[in-house]
Amino acid sequence: MLREFDRSASLGEGPGTEAMPQLLVHHAQVLEMMAEGAPLRPVLDAVTGALEDLLPGTKCSVLLLDERSGRLHHGAAPSMPQKYIEMIDGMDTGPCAGSCGTAAYTAVPVVVPDIQRSALWDDFRPAAAIAGVRACWSTPIPGKDGQVLGTFAVYYDTPHTPTEYERHLVERFTHLAAVAIDHDRLFGSLAQSEERFRRAFDDNAAGMALLGLDGRVLRVNRALCALLRREASDLVGRYFQDLVEAEDRASLLHGVAAEPDDRHRFELRFRRLDDEPIVTSTTYSGVRDAYGNIASWCVNLVDETDRKAAEEERRARAEAEIAQRHAEENSRTKSQFMTALGHEIRTPLHAVVGFGEMLRSGNLTPERSAEALERMSSAARHLVDLVDDLSDVAAIEARALRLQAEPVPVGPLLADVHGLLATAADEASVTFDAELPEGAPAVIGDERRLRQVLLNLATNAIKYNHPGGRVVLSTARADGDRLSLVVTDDGPGIPRHLQHRLFVPFDRLGAERGKNPGSGLGLHVTKGLVDGMGGELAIESGGPAPGAVARVTLPTPGDTASRPPRDRPAPRDV
Repeated sequence: MLREFDRSASLGEGPGTEAMPQLLVHHAQVLEMMAEGAPLRPVLDAVTGALEDLLPGTKCSVLLLDERSGRLHHGAAPSMPQKYIEMIDGMDTGPCAGSCGTAAYTAVPVVVPDIQRSALWDDFRPAAAIAGVRACWSTPIPGKDGQVLGTFAVYYDTPHTPTEYERHLVERFTHLAAVAIDHDRLFGSLAQSEERFRRAFDDNAAGMALLGLDGRVLRVNRALCALLRREASDLVGRYFQDLVEAEDRASLLHGVAAEPDDRHRFELRFRRLDDEPIVTSTTYSGVRDAYGNIASWCVNLVDETDRKAAEEERRARAEAEIAQRHAEENSRTKSQFMTALGHEIRTPLHAVVGFGEMLRSGNLTPERSAEALERMSSAARHLVDLVDDLSDVAAIEARALRLQAEPVPVGPLLADVHGLLATAADEASVTFDAELPEGAPAVIGDERRLRQVLLNLATNAIKYNHPGGRVVLSTARADGDRLSLVVTDDGPGIPRHLQHRLFVPFDRLGAERGKNPGSGLGLHVTKGLVDGMGGELAIESGGPAPGAVARVTLPTPGDTASRPPRDRPAPRDV
């Protein structure tokens, strides 16, 4: 800037380089005042006073623009009468508002060689007469963002047109005034920001601490001292993580170090000075410097001890109530099961006893005798199946059900199941199809148990279908090297309010679906068998398509990662 002044001074009139030492002294004085944090008014007085020294016979002033009102207010005028200052303080800007008001409005310098002859001064000639000035030129003071901050004016007692030297000299001091105003606004904003932060920090109801990047406590507020029941001197200088309970320190340090640019929230436990434990919701927020780097951490702590205790009490109460309801429901279900089981056993036993008495009487024809024997045989098979189901449930619960894991060809298995249930499907007027896969892929499982699974699922699909309905056995590729055996029906489906009970033992859903219920063990046993073979059983209903879809997904010989070991016992939790 000084080199520019030297070159420009040599172009016009005036002392030029002879004024340079004095100019440097004035600049240095003003910059020292700003560096020491002097208020804006004394700094602007020094700027205007310096120009008056360099341009003898002049009077200088600075007016500051209020952006909200658009008015100019007194900034500095060390040589102007107080009356003049009061008359122009708060003046409007506009296209015909004296030299200063017009310069601030147009953002370009305004030169008035003779105030008495200028229309710009029509409203301000009385003020000029009080000040005893006849010429004035005003230069807008630009901020760093290009907006006008105010005006720098030079007055003469006689009509005068500024020389090139005077223009360049005023330009330099206008720039110096702009630096001073920007500096004051910046540091004023910083001071206001620091004051707001101090109030928000010290007076905050939540406990707050300011930490260095190494985790040491730099500052704490009164609320944190009250929360931890410690003096500030006992907290400042300590590592924050040392105040946290030992079991929470690892998660705290890992969470902050993993993503240091983010805001973090933790649930941390502390111990007060009297060893009373507390639980807090703790938030870490990075405080950034002028370059955008995190310079420190602001930590906010809110006491959650009472809320957590109340929450734990509510949770424990709710769990106890749920456990009690489950116990009562299980008791009712088992009672219902025992009643149903007694009925399931008595019905075929009565058939066996009744037809046995008829055979013993010897009064039956050969045809009636054959029918009686067939009925007795059917009842006996029903009893055997019921006993088998009960045995399977007991083995599954005890993790004692042994399953053979070996490749099972899917095609023959589906064909076998289709053949066994074709007659039952015809009797129910349900179309029963098997879409046999090409290439006869295999799955890993126990062939006998897998046949039992498919028979249970397909039997249910036929039983709960409607006359004229359709049931299909098929396969589908699943994720990885796994294969799904699928039983699809187009019946009424499974109501949503019953779906969560599908695999509950002793729960006889058939009664609620308008059908003759079974023992309530079929799906429970089926899921236990599938789980024991390392597979998954899913039953879907209620989608866009009618009916239900049962999927048994099992590993294939190529899926070694999920293949179950040989003789794998079925899991207990099914």
